[in-house]
Amino acid sequence: MERLEAKPINAARLGRPLYEKRRKIFPKRAEGRFRRFKWLVMLVTLSIYYLTPWIRWDRSAHAPDQAVLVDLAARRFYFFFIEIWPQEFFFVAGLLVMAGFGLFLVTSAVGRAWCGYACPQTVWVDLFLVVERFIEGDRLARMRLDTGAWTFDKVRKRVAKHAIWLVIGVATGGAWIFYFADAPTLMKSFVALEAAPVAYMTVATLTATTYVFGGLMREQVCTYMCPWPRIQAAMLDENSLVVTYNDWRGERRTRHAKRAAAAGEVVGDCVDCNACVAVCPMGIDIRDGQQLECITCALCIDACDGVMDKLGRQRGLISYATLSDYSANMALATNNGAIPIDPRRVRDGNGVFVQGIRDFDWRIIFRRRVVLYFGVWALVGLGMLYALVSRDRLELNVLHDRNPQYVVESDGSVRNGYVIKLLNMIPEPRRITLSLDGMPSARVRIAGQAPGDGQSFSVAVDPDKVTSFKIFVTLPKESLVEAQSGFSFRAEDPSSKERDVYRTNFIQPGTAK
Repeated sequence: MERLEAKPINAARLGRPLYEKRRKIFPKRAEGRFRRFKWLVMLVTLSIYYLTPWIRWDRSAHAPDQAVLVDLAARRFYFFFIEIWPQEFFFVAGLLVMAGFGLFLVTSAVGRAWCGYACPQTVWVDLFLVVERFIEGDRLARMRLDTGAWTFDKVRKRVAKHAIWLVIGVATGGAWIFYFADAPTLMKSFVALEAAPVAYMTVATLTATTYVFGGLMREQVCTYMCPWPRIQAAMLDENSLVVTYNDWRGERRTRHAKRAAAAGEVVGDCVDCNACVAVCPMGIDIRDGQQLECITCALCIDACDGVMDKLGRQRGLISYATLSDYSANMALATNNGAIPIDPRRVRDGNGVFVQGIRDFDWRIIFRRRVVLYFGVWALVGLGMLYALVSRDRLELNVLHDRNPQYVVESDGSVRNGYVIKLLNMIPEPRRITLSLDGMPSARVRIAGQAPGDGQSFSVAVDPDKVTSFKIFVTLPKESLVEAQSGFSFRAEDPSSKERDVYRTNFIQPGTAK
């Protein structure tokens, strides 16, 4: 096997000073199942991010037709058939709680899978690397170009690469602002330089951060800026899956396995080709064990499996494994630590692993800790789903007049004024029946209209808005005793049977506050 000249950049054993100029990492392109899965995740996540603002959703003529929209001006959040009002912000808080427990769940089960596959930093770095490889070539070509003289070809490639990176940054910032306004309309005004200044500032900021984080800083964001590598240790246990170099079958490593075997030396499966180091985007050597910098992207597994295939050896020298399985296999290879690693103890005469070797078992994922995290996550989700399905889309608020609090009419009747606010939370006009409960002798009328003698009336409310109007409630002199315990306004939609009740007080002489 060809040995790649690849050295780890972020290895603790190197004893690098705390403050040091960044040394560039040139990851080699990997091929394999995990790389294909990362391509799929990158395609799905980028498609969701860039295309979602352009999806249309019919909500009738009284509401925007953008499927996902954060309408700050109207204080609404639209997500397909769901509409969230400001007073329903607890739904957003619930989503944040679910995201937190979801991260705990994934980490406790399969380690830093979020970091390795779906984190925006990982996805955009992968995208930037695609551009870099397309223009400058794979690992060795990029290394030669980086150390070479500034020729016309080098300048041309660097300008093209950074220009495309900036275009990606602009597209990233542009896609973000489209979530806060109608995307086609904002696009036209943005191109015509007629959009609000905050739109251009947002795009400029996100362009800069995307370009710097994804193109220039890369692994430094994960190592120095992200807090999750420091927190994840509390989420892991001996049964969490992490990317592991199985030195119980790989040591002693050598590049001359046949020569060493002929000399009677004990050697493992690792041929010290450095393929795992060359493909690592974080610049570490997984053979040094678990490290803070490792994002468990599993590209080293793909690289090592490819080498094992060429050598005709079993895959899995580097694999997803649990600490408990690794420790059991290590104890077998070292006779419980009594001897150095002896790969012959883990294989029979035919080169097949002995029966005591512990392999990955999917059932280990469904252990108590993972089930607990999943249970909390599911309970929060079910609670939010129940609240979403059962919520009323009609809300009634009542404000009592403060000045004057009451008016005594010529016949001794007492009149109170109220401001009624009916909140219609659906994008369709409705007709709501408003009635009084608790004062059977009271009479109600709307300000500016002829007095009536009933206790209920019907009013039209605007779609997806608050409709306000002033009403007067009059109680005869001989029935003032009815007001002692207060009364209620009841708003009801006869068609949907939705209703809301607001209890308030009727103020009369001697009870003013």
